Amino acid sequence: MSENVLKNFINGEWVAAASGTVTEQRDPADLSIVTCRFQQSGREDARAAIAAASAALDSWGAMPAPRRAEFLVKALAVILRRHEEIAQTITQENGKTLAESRGEVTAAVKEMDWQIAEGRRLYGECVPVEREGVLAYSIRQPLGVVSVISPWNFPFNVICRKCVPALMVGNTVVLKPASLTPRTASLFVEALAEAGLPRGVLNFSTGPGSTAGDELVVNPAIRAISFTGSTPVGMGIHQKAAAALARTQLEMGGKNATVVLADADLEAAADAVVQAAYACAGQWCTSTSRAIVEASVFDRFQELLLSRVAKIRVGNGMDPQTTMGPVCGEQQTKDILRYIEVGKREGARLVAGGRQIGAKGCFIEPTVFTGVTPGMVIAREEIFGPVLALMKVESFDEAVRVANDVPFGLSSAVFTRSLEHAMRFVEATDVGVTHVNIPTAYKEPQLSFGGVKQSGVGTPEAGKTGIEFFSRHKVAYVKYR
Repeated sequence: MSENVLKNFINGEWVAAASGTVTEQRDPADLSIVTCRFQQSGREDARAAIAAASAALDSWGAMPAPRRAEFLVKALAVILRRHEEIAQTITQENGKTLAESRGEVTAAVKEMDWQIAEGRRLYGECVPVEREGVLAYSIRQPLGVVSVISPWNFPFNVICRKCVPALMVGNTVVLKPASLTPRTASLFVEALAEAGLPRGVLNFSTGPGSTAGDELVVNPAIRAISFTGSTPVGMGIHQKAAAALARTQLEMGGKNATVVLADADLEAAADAVVQAAYACAGQWCTSTSRAIVEASVFDRFQELLLSRVAKIRVGNGMDPQTTMGPVCGEQQTKDILRYIEVGKREGARLVAGGRQIGAKGCFIEPTVFTGVTPGMVIAREEIFGPVLALMKVESFDEAVRVANDVPFGLSSAVFTRSLEHAMRFVEATDVGVTHVNIPTAYKEPQLSFGGVKQSGVGTPEAGKTGIEFFSRHKVAYVKYR
């Protein structure tokens, strides 16, 4: 494979797109630097990848799960050996700090290790039945060819979280990464290729969602689509997939709230909100974008928060002194700055940040609005950037109402010393993942990850449901006497 132009990986070969067209990805910390040139693939390329996956399906699906695991364990060793290279590539393409990128690769290794172990088991059930001399049991089988459409904000971790359970069950996979982070995604493919994965089992095609991506949704050979990205795109995928009765696993937007009650440890709450609001420049799906604070401690919490925000050092993620890198690309920069202007027009008070830094890269100051009310656009829509809305409430019950009064339901957190309020919040918060005295972004691989409302559709990722989504149940009744 050329070091200058990233090719597609189809049927075990690195190949150019049929169009012959190549496009560029640029470093968000310095837009003059081209980090990757990659294929502008279309439907023809996606169909070739699907055909290769279809041809490999029977032999891969028939292979015992422990033998499939052997390939993935070898790939895991490759990833561990190339850990630093992968982390640096993430920073160059995405912009997050090198420390954050290293953390992503470590998290991906944990996700992969968990799903390999879970896939080795592929548990079914054996249950007693009414008829004598009949053995009844269930087994898990692969769905077929599946597509994985991965995001740019966690360009390595999410791929591991999706592709590994799909492969462990015995499916074959076509992966289309986000166009902002294609090289990072290719490193996962390279690891599997080096591990000797059979031809056609994993295929990789870069290109726009409107052509290559759409084919991976509407093609009748695709039996499941696992997608992470925006809610509008996810809803479109869900509608199209329904026509072919293909499964969907959609991890979409969020407007995550951290509730800070009057009895909270305010220092710990401020630390958690700053971490979850500004890590990865606020571009985690689980980033805190709203801090909902009881009135009696609002002023003190705001003071603690702003003192921490002032210490954030914005810069190139490769610089070890940087604590917040750029946002990922020019369009993302424009969208975030537009939301900041909307917030000012709506009457929210800008108390920190709000400006782009320099002209070479995609740097935006860590931004805080106060005086934000529930009906404002910046309180309801996903900004996906380093913008935090501070909201004042009078009681626990009002805090829960405000937290739930958005179209999204991915993640939430509450900070309190009250066991009653903690447990009531866990019961009432309308999300898929919640936390008590822990930042909204925290997760571990052994538990499912997914949202409700406009944040998620289908069986969640990770944990035991990672395997569940990519498998179907078959029940057998065997009369033996």
